Amino acid sequence: MFGWAITFLLVALIAAALGFGGVAGTAMSAAQIVFVVALIAFLISAVMGYRGRGI
Repeated sequence: MFGWAITFLLVALIAAALGFGGVAGTAMSAAQIVFVVALIAFLISAVMGYRGRGI
């Protein structure tokens, strides 16, 4: 998932450099959403893995 976030970030940066503001804004929003979802999934996975080993 972090790969998708980085991909959207690169698309946003390239679009912004070329002057496509709407595309850049949309890609940046998508990158933020994907990054937050990936971070939450990582934290849930880490907590569940930690709890599973203690039993």
